[in-house]
Amino acid sequence: MNYILYLHGFHSSPNSQKAVIFKQAINQKFDNLEVIAPQLSVFPSDAVKQIDDIMTSNLDKVVGIVGSSLGGYLATYLHNKFNKPIVVINPAVKPFELLHDYLGKQVQPITGEEYVLTEFHMVELKSLYQVNIARPEHVWLLQQEKDEVLDYQQALDRYKDCKVTFELGGSHGFDQFERFPIKIVEFLFSHHGTN
Repeated sequence: MNYILYLHGFHSSPNSQKAVIFKQAINQKFDNLEVIAPQLSVFPSDAVKQIDDIMTSNLDKVVGIVGSSLGGYLATYLHNKFNKPIVVINPAVKPFELLHDYLGKQVQPITGEEYVLTEFHMVELKSLYQVNIARPEHVWLLQQEKDEVLDYQQALDRYKDCKVTFELGGSHGFDQFERFPIKIVEFLFSHHGTN
């Protein structure tokens, strides 16, 4: 069995609309492929330990990684660390700047977990920032212009040397995402294990 790791965004879950669309498409189309989609910890260091452990335990079986929003930031970190192809969807480029607005008491809206987001967590997030993308030809950016949460231009600048699909309109949730799961799998497989 081969795996694709799917990483959701901030205050989201493995049951987000995109994640569900992706998992259903894979389950219907591929017999020998499963999606691993963990509920990521709200704390950066714990989330990184989760995904590092998944990657280390399944390194030869993970074909690639898909990350949405904050998950795209984490996917970029994993790309550089484990040399795996990734697809990032409306990715957060510098979440340690964006999430400053969320410092203080928070409730994860999906799990109901109450927690406090601190400056220390922003430092942890910033430590994951990758100055360079190791293999831009193994990275695909899916970006829609009308992302109401993130500045789409940041992503276009960050991933300019990668494969880029940029669409006018849309939303942070990425409208009509159902057009892409099979293409994503084909991209990941085409770059998996290549030097």
